[in-house]
Amino acid sequence: MKLRNWILFTCLSFPALAQQPQNPIQRAQQRTFTVATIPQPGDVLTLTQAIEQAVSKNYQIQINRSQEEIARNNYTKGNAGYLPSLVFNGLSNGSLQSFRQTYLDGLRPPQEANGVFNRTTNLGINLNYTVFNGYARSALYAQLQQLLKITSVTTRANIEATVAGIATSYYDVIRQLQRLIAFTQALDISRERLELARANYEVGARSKVDFLSAQVDYNTDSAALIAQEQALRNAKVLLNTQLVREPLTEFAVRDTIIARPNLEFASLQQSLNTNNPLLVSAVLNRTLADVSIRLASAQQLPLVTAQTGYTYQFQDNQGGFGIRTGRTGSLNYSVTASIPIFNGYNLKRQIQNARVNTIIAQNQENDQRLQLHLALTQTYQTYQNSLRLLNLEVQNNQLANQNVDIAYDRYRIGNSTFVEFRDVQRNAIDAQIRLIEAEFTAKAAEIELLRLSSTITQELGR
Repeated sequence: MKLRNWILFTCLSFPALAQQPQNPIQRAQQRTFTVATIPQPGDVLTLTQAIEQAVSKNYQIQINRSQEEIARNNYTKGNAGYLPSLVFNGLSNGSLQSFRQTYLDGLRPPQEANGVFNRTTNLGINLNYTVFNGYARSALYAQLQQLLKITSVTTRANIEATVAGIATSYYDVIRQLQRLIAFTQALDISRERLELARANYEVGARSKVDFLSAQVDYNTDSAALIAQEQALRNAKVLLNTQLVREPLTEFAVRDTIIARPNLEFASLQQSLNTNNPLLVSAVLNRTLADVSIRLASAQQLPLVTAQTGYTYQFQDNQGGFGIRTGRTGSLNYSVTASIPIFNGYNLKRQIQNARVNTIIAQNQENDQRLQLHLALTQTYQTYQNSLRLLNLEVQNNQLANQNVDIAYDRYRIGNSTFVEFRDVQRNAIDAQIRLIEAEFTAKAAEIELLRLSSTITQELGR
């Protein structure tokens, strides 16, 4: 009975093979989706759209822009002390009195009044101006300028970091999607093998162990696919969070990972030295420390201030004593000069500390430059090594796919065991995963190089 079923199975297989010359593995590979064709829920999200949305909604960037606006508002000559201050003062006092008076000489009759209203009004305007304060206001104005530049550079640094983070997360979604496609293809091949093992077992051409092993491998690949689906969901949740929107928002990606092979270390290093916001901020902080010395030294010089004002006074006395009504106007001015002589060596201490802070700022700048050059060198080495691995893994993936075709044909006709075929299949999956990882690693290194060189907004933010 089994022999007859095997002959029938073989006879039915020949017409099918005549109509479809490819083996099941090749058919499974052709049925596999690509990033451009795999069904995905939600609207298509491009990298440009993701970057624009993140930069416009990122909370830290909004905070930085608000701080930059405050620094811009503070950067005025009035805030630095260049302009005078003008103050108007007004005061009006009034009283309502009742009195009865007698006199010692007895010559005048007693006086008595009720509801007597008395009022005194003072109006004045004062102008204060600092004539000289040891060049402190020029130093303060320079300090306000440096603070504005620092906040502007900080905003740019966070924008570039956000763009780099979005790009890396976006390509991570593509990586997880490509891994999902690879595991789907592996499961499809395991399904073909399981169907073949079941047919062979039913006709008695293979043992039950072969069929059960195919079932175990199919379940293993199914579990790997489920785990990869979760990894893809996690990557999308992370990107949605960075885009400041609902974490479970569905979206589709249709891009592929293509690493640029032509980044040059010399141009990247030159751009880093000129444009990197972290390094620029360190330079600005050193300049700010130099300004602090000027501010401290200004306290050693004389302080000259001038004041002038006009006062108008009006009196209305209905009580009948002294002045009945009066009006007085006066113009006054004063010039004050103060020279610091001794304040317990506190001024000397402040100047010394300001100079020490300058040394600290210089060391911080040098350390920042050193750390950035180290990061650039290490990232560029990773980038070059990833490109070499990428070229190698492309060849390995092609060879591994061909090996799966051959192994399946050998397994189908009984020239190899299920263990040998599974090893070949696992090697093919590993080769494909290594290729995906090499592509992503090279792209992530490229993104980091663009961030370090401060060219990422020009390259990816367009």
